[in-house]
Amino acid sequence: MQRVIRIMALLASLVAPVATAVAERPTGYPRSYDQLIAAARAERQVIVYANADTSEMAPVIVAFQRRYPGVTVRYTDLGSNEMYRRFVAETRARKASADLVWSSAMDQQVKLINDGFAQAYASPEKPALPASAVWKNMGYGITAEPIAYVYNKKAVPNPPRSHAALETMLRRDRRALMGKVATFDPARSNTGYLYLTQDYAITRDTQSLVEAMAATRPVLATTTEPMLRGVAEGRLAIAYNVIGSYALERARRDPRIGVVFPQDYTIILSRIAFIAREARHPAGAKLFLDFLLSRQGQSLLARHSLWPARTDIRARRLPAAQARPVRVGPQLLVNLDRLKQQRFLRQWRETLASGAR
Repeated sequence: MQRVIRIMALLASLVAPVATAVAERPTGYPRSYDQLIAAARAERQVIVYANADTSEMAPVIVAFQRRYPGVTVRYTDLGSNEMYRRFVAETRARKASADLVWSSAMDQQVKLINDGFAQAYASPEKPALPASAVWKNMGYGITAEPIAYVYNKKAVPNPPRSHAALETMLRRDRRALMGKVATFDPARSNTGYLYLTQDYAITRDTQSLVEAMAATRPVLATTTEPMLRGVAEGRLAIAYNVIGSYALERARRDPRIGVVFPQDYTIILSRIAFIAREARHPAGAKLFLDFLLSRQGQSLLARHSLWPARTDIRARRLPAAQARPVRVGPQLLVNLDRLKQQRFLRQWRETLASGAR
Protein backbone atom coordinates (compact mmCIF):
# COMPACT_ATOMS: atom_id res chain seq x y z
CA MET A 1 0.00 0.00 0.00
CA GLN A 2 1.26 3.45 -0.90
CA ARG A 3 1.33 5.88 1.99
CA VAL A 4 2.37 9.52 1.78
CA ILE A 5 3.59 11.69 4.62
CA ARG A 6 2.88 15.32 3.85
CA ILE A 7 3.58 16.49 7.39
CA MET A 8 0.25 18.24 7.76
CA ALA A 9 -2.22 18.25 10.64
CA LEU A 10 -0.38 16.96 13.73
CA LEU A 11 3.07 16.88 12.17
CA ALA A 12 2.65 20.33 10.69
CA SER A 13 1.62 21.68 14.07
CA LEU A 14 4.87 20.42 15.54
CA VAL A 15 6.97 22.51 13.17
CA ALA A 16 4.65 25.50 12.81
CA PRO A 17 6.18 27.50 15.70
CA VAL A 18 9.53 27.64 13.88
CA ALA A 19 8.18 28.09 10.36
CA THR A 20 9.68 31.57 10.04
CA ALA A 21 12.97 30.77 11.78
CA VAL A 22 16.29 30.96 10.00
CA ALA A 23 17.96 27.57 9.62
CA GLU A 24 21.46 27.33 11.05
CA ARG A 25 24.29 25.62 9.25
CA PRO A 26 25.27 22.38 11.06
CA THR A 27 28.47 22.58 13.09
CA GLY A 28 31.53 21.70 11.04
CA TYR A 29 29.88 22.22 7.66
CA PRO A 30 31.51 24.62 5.17
CA ARG A 31 30.21 28.20 4.96
CA SER A 32 29.05 27.50 1.41
CA TYR A 33 26.36 25.29 2.94
CA ASP A 34 24.41 28.47 3.75
CA GLN A 35 23.81 28.85 0.01
CA LEU A 36 22.53 25.28 -0.20
CA ILE A 37 20.09 25.93 2.66
CA ALA A 38 18.85 29.09 0.93
CA ALA A 39 18.38 27.19 -2.34
CA ALA A 40 16.42 24.46 -0.57
CA ARG A 41 14.13 27.01 1.06
CA ALA A 42 13.54 28.55 -2.36
CA GLU A 43 12.59 25.09 -3.70
CA ARG A 44 10.25 24.73 -0.69
CA GLN A 45 10.02 20.93 -0.78
CA VAL A 46 11.80 17.64 -1.38
CA ILE A 47 10.14 14.52 -2.80
CA VAL A 48 11.32 11.21 -1.34
CA TYR A 49 10.52 7.69 -2.55
CA ALA A 50 11.46 5.11 0.09
CA ASN A 51 10.45 1.84 1.70
CA ALA A 52 11.28 2.66 5.31
CA ASP A 53 8.03 2.48 7.24
CA THR A 54 6.24 5.80 7.61
CA SER A 55 5.77 5.35 11.35
CA GLU A 56 9.53 5.02 11.74
CA MET A 57 10.24 8.05 9.58
CA ALA A 58 7.74 10.51 11.04
CA PRO A 59 10.04 11.63 13.92
CA VAL A 60 12.95 11.98 11.49
CA ILE A 61 10.96 14.13 9.10
CA VAL A 62 9.62 16.31 11.91
CA ALA A 63 13.18 16.85 13.18
CA PHE A 64 14.39 17.70 9.67
CA GLN A 65 11.64 20.29 9.22
CA ARG A 66 12.47 21.80 12.60
CA ARG A 67 16.08 22.20 11.50
CA TYR A 68 15.17 23.49 8.03
CA PRO A 69 11.86 25.35 8.35
CA GLY A 70 10.24 26.10 5.03
CA VAL A 71 11.40 22.84 3.38
CA THR A 72 8.50 20.38 3.28
CA VAL A 73 9.15 16.66 2.92
CA ARG A 74 6.79 14.71 0.66
CA TYR A 75 7.50 11.12 1.63
CA THR A 76 6.02 8.24 -0.36
CA ASP A 77 6.32 4.73 1.08
CA LEU A 78 6.54 2.18 -1.76
CA GLY A 79 7.55 -1.44 -2.18
CA SER A 80 11.01 -1.80 -3.70
CA ASN A 81 9.86 -3.18 -7.06
CA GLU A 82 7.08 -0.61 -7.40
CA MET A 83 9.50 2.15 -6.47
CA TYR A 84 11.99 1.02 -9.11
CA ARG A 85 9.39 0.77 -11.88
CA ARG A 86 7.69 4.03 -11.00
CA PHE A 87 10.89 6.07 -10.70
CA VAL A 88 12.29 4.74 -13.98
CA ALA A 89 9.01 5.24 -15.86
CA GLU A 90 8.53 8.79 -14.58
CA THR A 91 12.13 9.76 -15.28
CA ARG A 92 12.07 8.41 -18.83
CA ALA A 93 8.75 10.15 -19.48
CA ARG A 94 10.24 13.39 -18.08
CA LYS A 95 7.51 13.55 -15.46
CA ALA A 96 7.94 14.84 -11.92
CA SER A 97 9.44 12.12 -9.76
CA ALA A 98 11.52 11.59 -6.64
CA ASP A 99 14.38 13.89 -5.75
CA LEU A 100 15.78 11.30 -3.37
CA VAL A 101 15.37 7.53 -3.86
CA TRP A 102 16.01 5.41 -0.76
CA SER A 103 15.54 1.64 -0.84
CA SER A 104 16.56 -1.58 0.86
CA ALA A 105 16.83 -3.24 -2.59
CA MET A 106 20.57 -2.64 -2.72
CA ASP A 107 21.14 -4.24 -6.11
CA GLN A 108 18.35 -2.24 -7.76
CA GLN A 109 19.72 0.97 -6.29
CA VAL A 110 23.23 0.23 -7.58
CA LYS A 111 21.78 -0.59 -11.00
CA LEU A 112 19.95 2.75 -11.13
CA ILE A 113 23.16 4.55 -10.20
CA ASN A 114 25.15 2.55 -12.73
CA ASP A 115 22.55 3.30 -15.43
CA GLY A 116 22.92 7.04 -14.95
CA PHE A 117 19.84 7.88 -12.87
CA ALA A 118 21.82 9.48 -10.02
CA GLN A 119 23.95 12.58 -9.56
CA ALA A 120 27.16 12.85 -7.57
CA TYR A 121 27.23 14.66 -4.27
CA ALA A 122 30.03 14.67 -1.70
CA SER A 123 28.11 14.85 1.57
CA PRO A 124 29.83 16.65 4.45
CA GLU A 125 28.92 13.56 6.50
CA LYS A 126 30.87 11.18 4.26
CA PRO A 127 34.00 11.08 6.50
CA ALA A 128 31.86 9.68 9.34
CA LEU A 129 30.68 6.70 7.28
CA PRO A 130 32.38 3.34 6.76
CA ALA A 131 34.11 3.21 3.35
CA SER A 132 31.87 0.27 2.42
CA ALA A 133 28.78 2.49 2.74
CA VAL A 134 29.56 4.94 -0.08
CA TRP A 135 29.91 4.33 -3.82
CA LYS A 136 31.06 6.94 -6.33
CA ASN A 137 29.73 9.80 -4.15
CA MET A 138 26.32 8.74 -5.43
CA GLY A 139 25.08 5.78 -3.42
CA TYR A 140 24.99 6.22 0.36
CA GLY A 141 24.23 3.37 2.75
CA ILE A 142 22.06 4.96 5.44
CA THR A 143 21.46 1.92 7.64
CA ALA A 144 23.17 -1.33 8.66
CA GLU A 145 20.34 -3.81 9.22
CA PRO A 146 20.77 -7.49 10.10
CA ILE A 147 18.74 -10.22 8.42
CA ALA A 148 17.23 -12.66 10.92
CA TYR A 149 14.70 -15.39 11.32
CA VAL A 150 11.77 -15.10 13.69
CA TYR A 151 9.91 -17.85 15.50
CA ASN A 152 6.80 -18.41 17.54
CA LYS A 153 7.98 -19.03 21.10
CA LYS A 154 5.24 -21.56 21.83
CA ALA A 155 5.76 -23.54 18.64
CA VAL A 156 9.57 -23.42 18.77
CA PRO A 157 10.62 -23.31 22.45
CA ASN A 158 14.26 -24.11 21.65
CA PRO A 159 15.08 -22.14 18.49
CA PRO A 160 18.10 -23.05 16.36
CA ARG A 161 20.95 -20.53 16.57
CA SER A 162 22.72 -21.21 13.27
CA HIS A 163 21.84 -22.03 9.68
CA ALA A 164 22.99 -25.63 10.15
CA ALA A 165 20.85 -26.01 13.27
CA LEU A 166 17.89 -24.54 11.42
CA GLU A 167 18.29 -27.07 8.63
CA THR A 168 18.50 -29.90 11.18
CA MET A 169 15.24 -28.74 12.78
CA LEU A 170 13.47 -28.45 9.43
CA ARG A 171 14.43 -32.00 8.47
CA ARG A 172 13.72 -33.50 11.89
CA ASP A 173 10.33 -31.81 12.36
CA ARG A 174 9.25 -31.69 8.72
CA ARG A 175 5.76 -33.08 9.30
CA ALA A 176 5.00 -30.79 12.23
CA LEU A 177 6.29 -27.77 10.28
CA MET A 178 4.39 -28.52 7.08
CA GLY A 179 2.95 -25.21 5.83
CA LYS A 180 4.29 -23.37 8.88
CA VAL A 181 7.60 -22.09 7.52
CA ALA A 182 7.75 -18.81 5.62
CA THR A 183 10.31 -16.90 3.61
CA PHE A 184 10.47 -14.31 0.87
CA ASP A 185 9.68 -15.43 -2.66
CA PRO A 186 12.77 -14.37 -4.66
CA ALA A 187 10.74 -14.57 -7.87
CA ARG A 188 8.36 -11.84 -6.68
CA SER A 189 10.43 -9.91 -4.15
CA ASN A 190 13.67 -8.19 -5.11
CA THR A 191 14.75 -7.96 -1.49
CA GLY A 192 14.04 -11.67 -1.05
CA TYR A 193 16.13 -12.39 -4.14
CA LEU A 194 18.94 -10.26 -2.74
CA TYR A 195 18.92 -11.99 0.65
CA LEU A 196 18.94 -15.47 -0.83
CA THR A 197 21.68 -14.77 -3.38
CA GLN A 198 23.81 -13.40 -0.55
CA ASP A 199 23.23 -16.66 1.35
CA TYR A 200 24.45 -18.63 -1.64
CA ALA A 201 27.47 -16.35 -2.01
CA ILE A 202 28.48 -16.95 1.61
CA THR A 203 28.12 -20.75 1.69
CA ARG A 204 27.25 -23.60 -0.65
CA ASP A 205 25.35 -25.20 2.23
CA THR A 206 22.50 -22.82 1.44
CA GLN A 207 21.19 -25.20 -1.22
CA SER A 208 20.77 -27.94 1.38
CA LEU A 209 18.95 -25.52 3.68
CA VAL A 210 16.63 -24.46 0.86
CA GLU A 211 15.88 -28.10 0.07
CA ALA A 212 14.96 -28.71 3.71
CA MET A 213 12.73 -25.64 3.65
CA ALA A 214 11.09 -26.74 0.40
CA ALA A 215 10.16 -30.07 1.98
CA THR A 216 7.94 -28.19 4.46
CA ARG A 217 5.96 -26.60 1.60
CA PRO A 218 6.81 -23.08 2.76
CA VAL A 219 4.56 -20.04 2.66
CA LEU A 220 6.10 -17.49 0.26
CA ALA A 221 5.76 -13.78 0.99
CA THR A 222 6.66 -10.51 -0.71
CA THR A 223 6.90 -8.33 2.43
CA THR A 224 8.00 -8.76 6.04
CA GLU A 225 4.76 -7.77 7.79
CA PRO A 226 2.59 -10.81 6.89
CA MET A 227 5.38 -13.14 8.00
CA LEU A 228 5.71 -11.38 11.37
CA ARG A 229 1.96 -11.41 11.82
CA GLY A 230 1.69 -15.09 10.90
CA VAL A 231 4.42 -16.04 13.38
CA ALA A 232 2.82 -13.97 16.14
CA GLU A 233 -0.60 -15.56 15.58
CA GLY A 234 0.84 -19.08 15.47
CA ARG A 235 -0.18 -19.81 11.89
CA LEU A 236 3.54 -19.88 11.15
CA ALA A 237 6.22 -21.40 13.34
CA ILE A 238 9.22 -19.73 11.78
CA ALA A 239 10.02 -17.14 9.10
CA TYR A 240 13.43 -17.10 7.45
CA ASN A 241 15.36 -14.07 6.14
CA VAL A 242 13.26 -11.23 7.50
CA ILE A 243 14.53 -7.72 8.20
CA GLY A 244 15.84 -8.10 11.73
CA SER A 245 15.37 -4.51 12.80
CA TYR A 246 11.65 -4.70 11.99
CA ALA A 247 11.44 -8.07 13.75
CA LEU A 248 13.00 -6.68 16.93
CA GLU A 249 10.63 -3.73 16.93
CA ARG A 250 7.67 -6.12 16.60
CA ALA A 251 9.05 -8.48 19.27
CA ARG A 252 9.29 -5.60 21.76
CA ARG A 253 5.54 -5.15 21.43
CA ASP A 254 4.60 -8.81 21.07
CA PRO A 255 6.09 -11.39 23.48
CA ARG A 256 4.94 -14.27 21.26
CA ILE A 257 7.77 -13.56 18.80
CA GLY A 258 11.43 -14.45 19.18
CA VAL A 259 14.25 -13.20 16.95
CA VAL A 260 17.48 -15.01 16.03
CA PHE A 261 20.54 -13.52 14.38
CA PRO A 262 22.35 -16.69 13.23
CA GLN A 263 25.64 -17.09 15.06
CA ASP A 264 27.50 -18.63 12.12
CA TYR A 265 26.82 -15.52 10.01
CA THR A 266 24.26 -12.75 9.81
CA ILE A 267 23.87 -10.76 6.61
CA ILE A 268 23.96 -6.99 7.17
CA LEU A 269 22.20 -4.99 4.47
CA SER A 270 21.85 -1.25 4.00
CA ARG A 271 19.13 1.01 2.64
CA ILE A 272 20.88 2.93 -0.13
CA ALA A 273 19.92 6.50 -0.97
CA PHE A 274 20.84 8.57 -4.01
CA ILE A 275 19.89 11.95 -5.41
CA ALA A 276 18.10 11.70 -8.75
CA ARG A 277 19.97 13.04 -11.78
CA GLU A 278 16.84 14.93 -12.86
CA ALA A 279 15.84 16.05 -9.35
CA ARG A 280 13.61 19.12 -9.46
CA HIS A 281 14.54 19.95 -5.87
CA PRO A 282 18.24 18.99 -5.72
CA ALA A 283 19.13 21.32 -2.84
CA GLY A 284 16.35 19.89 -0.68
CA ALA A 285 17.48 16.37 -1.57
CA LYS A 286 21.04 17.16 -0.46
CA LEU A 287 19.81 18.61 2.81
CA PHE A 288 17.64 15.58 3.53
CA LEU A 289 20.41 13.12 2.62
CA ASP A 290 22.86 14.97 4.88
CA PHE A 291 20.33 14.94 7.70
CA LEU A 292 19.80 11.18 7.38
CA LEU A 293 23.59 10.73 7.62
CA SER A 294 24.08 13.23 10.45
CA ARG A 295 24.49 12.30 14.11
CA GLN A 296 20.99 13.61 14.81
CA GLY A 297 19.37 11.75 11.92
CA GLN A 298 21.21 8.51 12.61
CA SER A 299 20.38 8.72 16.32
CA LEU A 300 16.70 9.15 15.50
CA LEU A 301 16.80 6.12 13.20
CA ALA A 302 18.54 4.12 15.94
CA ARG A 303 15.73 4.84 18.41
CA HIS A 304 13.35 2.82 16.29
CA SER A 305 13.98 -0.15 14.02
CA LEU A 306 16.54 1.27 11.58
CA TRP A 307 20.07 0.46 12.75
CA PRO A 308 22.45 3.27 11.74
CA ALA A 309 25.37 2.98 9.33
CA ARG A 310 27.57 5.27 11.40
CA THR A 311 29.64 3.52 14.04
CA ASP A 312 29.88 6.58 16.31
CA ILE A 313 26.17 6.32 17.18
CA ARG A 314 25.11 4.41 20.26
CA ALA A 315 23.15 1.44 18.92
CA ARG A 316 23.02 -2.34 19.08
CA ARG A 317 25.60 -4.05 16.86
CA LEU A 318 26.54 -7.63 16.16
CA PRO A 319 30.08 -8.98 16.74
CA ALA A 320 32.37 -8.42 13.77
CA ALA A 321 32.97 -12.17 13.39
CA GLN A 322 29.22 -12.74 13.04
CA ALA A 323 28.30 -9.82 10.78
CA ARG A 324 28.54 -10.14 7.00
CA PRO A 325 27.95 -6.62 5.66
CA VAL A 326 27.06 -6.28 1.99
CA ARG A 327 29.24 -3.58 0.45
CA VAL A 328 27.60 -0.78 -1.52
CA GLY A 329 29.10 -1.16 -4.97
CA PRO A 330 29.12 -2.69 -8.45
CA GLN A 331 29.45 -6.30 -7.26
CA LEU A 332 25.73 -6.13 -6.53
CA LEU A 333 25.06 -5.94 -10.27
CA VAL A 334 26.23 -9.51 -10.81
CA ASN A 335 23.01 -11.12 -9.64
CA LEU A 336 20.90 -8.79 -11.80
CA ASP A 337 22.36 -10.26 -14.97
CA ARG A 338 19.26 -11.55 -16.75
CA LEU A 339 20.60 -15.00 -17.61
CA LYS A 340 22.08 -15.49 -14.15
CA GLN A 341 18.82 -14.43 -12.54
CA GLN A 342 16.80 -16.74 -14.76
CA ARG A 343 19.06 -19.70 -13.89
CA PHE A 344 18.85 -18.91 -10.19
CA LEU A 345 15.06 -18.66 -10.18
CA ARG A 346 14.71 -21.80 -12.29
CA GLN A 347 16.77 -23.71 -9.70
CA TRP A 348 14.63 -22.18 -6.95
CA ARG A 349 11.39 -23.32 -8.58
CA GLU A 350 12.78 -26.81 -9.23
CA THR A 351 13.83 -27.12 -5.60
CA LEU A 352 10.36 -26.05 -4.43
CA ALA A 353 8.71 -28.50 -6.82
CA SER A 354 10.88 -31.40 -5.67
CA GLY A 355 10.06 -30.60 -2.04
CA ALA A 356 6.32 -30.68 -2.75
CA ARG A 357 6.39 -34.25 -4.02
